[in-house]
Amino acid sequence: MAVADAENPLLGETTCGSLLQKLQQIWDEVGESDEERDKMLLQLEQECLDVYKRKVDQAVKSRAHLLQALADAQLELSRLLSALGEKSFVGIPDKTSGTIKEQLAAIAPTLEQLWKQKEERVKEFSDVQTQIQKICGEIAGNSNLSEVPVVDEADLSLKKLDEFQGQLQELQKEKSDRLHKVLEFVSTVHDLCAVLGMDFFSTVTEVHPSLNDSTGVQSKSISNDTLSRLAKTVLALKEDKKQRLQKLQELATQLIDLWNLMDTPEEERSLFDHVTCNISASVDEVTIPGALALDLIEQAEVEVERLDQLKASRMKEIAFKRQAELEEIFARAHIEIDPEAARAKIMALIDSGNVEPSELLADMDNHIAQAKEEAFSRKDILDKVEKWMSACEEESWLEDYNRDENRYNSSRGAHLNLKRAEKARILVNKIPALVDTLVAKTRAWEEDHGIPFTYDGVPLLAMLDEYAMLRHDREEEKRRMRVRLTRLLCEGQMGSSMFPHWTQLILT
Repeated sequence: MAVADAENPLLGETTCGSLLQKLQQIWDEVGESDEERDKMLLQLEQECLDVYKRKVDQAVKSRAHLLQALADAQLELSRLLSALGEKSFVGIPDKTSGTIKEQLAAIAPTLEQLWKQKEERVKEFSDVQTQIQKICGEIAGNSNLSEVPVVDEADLSLKKLDEFQGQLQELQKEKSDRLHKVLEFVSTVHDLCAVLGMDFFSTVTEVHPSLNDSTGVQSKSISNDTLSRLAKTVLALKEDKKQRLQKLQELATQLIDLWNLMDTPEEERSLFDHVTCNISASVDEVTIPGALALDLIEQAEVEVERLDQLKASRMKEIAFKRQAELEEIFARAHIEIDPEAARAKIMALIDSGNVEPSELLADMDNHIAQAKEEAFSRKDILDKVEKWMSACEEESWLEDYNRDENRYNSSRGAHLNLKRAEKARILVNKIPALVDTLVAKTRAWEEDHGIPFTYDGVPLLAMLDEYAMLRHDREEEKRRMRVRLTRLLCEGQMGSSMFPHWTQLILT
């Protein structure tokens, strides 16, 4: 070091050797002792050691920091891989190859890529959890949640993300089902309000404002409370519909009874077709808008009240009309009654006020029904009575015809009378069989009914017996006349001019 040049010609710069050489030259010029020189050189050496020691300490600390950074990076890498659920990752460098800085430089891109992937995964988790939170809030009836869901960054694996997405899909399906149910309820409320004549919008928005048609489908409330209130509203409207229909059907029945009671014309009845058309309808069958509106029910009530008041004043007219119908049935059936007494009885009942008009008319309707039934049971016998009476008329005409001495003259219409006489003889010959049939049927009828069969107040069997006796008497008279005529002819006591007349009497 003492022999070193003050300046290194090769380096062209100041060195420790050149400085020491320069120092020795100065010491030589000054005349420093060797003891001083050794002391100063020892001091210089100590100072150099201190500098090196500081540098070494700094290098040790720097290495420790780098090792810690490498350990932290490797730990962060492990945490990221664990959080992302990655067991391995392409591009992870060998942990033992290269210097510390090289290892740090090698792991940095992988960390950066994993950090970026973590940020994207956190965003995905946040989006899914936000949607889950939103739907849960809608179901709970609290759709104004402002809190951002906390993402658990310790588990950002795809498996966990799939779990959240599966939960979200279930909630989305539940939301869709709830929304479908809400729309069904709203549609039902709309239809019921239309039938009942109620304001749909005020009814449905009273349940929840979002159910108004002006709001979008996805904006409608699907909460448990909304569904519950909608269900209660539908039940209430259905019960109201049921009660109104029952009331309307009662009014329709009263109207029809009153119309029938007073023989109201069809033109007047048709004004309330919208009331009577649902008289036998079930609740589900009534779907026409306004069919059960309150004003319609009130209109029917007013009409029933009006007809009730009118009923009393028209009661006598209606009752006498029923009585006339009853008398006509009896007349056609040839049943004798006392119409004056019946009408007096009706008048007394109405004037007394002791009987309801509807009960009186119902009683008269029963009498009419019984009269029709009795007339029907008599129809077969009456038809044969008419045939018998018609045959009797022909028999009487035939007798008159046979007594006419000019019946064979070629006068106008003689041939027609001749034809009628031929038909009359055929019909008259059937009378005995017809009478026998009538007697048998009449007796059978009387046995079934336990009363005599009368014709215009006269027992039919008595009429038939009387006719049979008269016919027998006529036959006996004819037989005696034939015997007498025969005897006279044989004795020659009858002139030739009388022969045709008596001969005809014998033949008939």
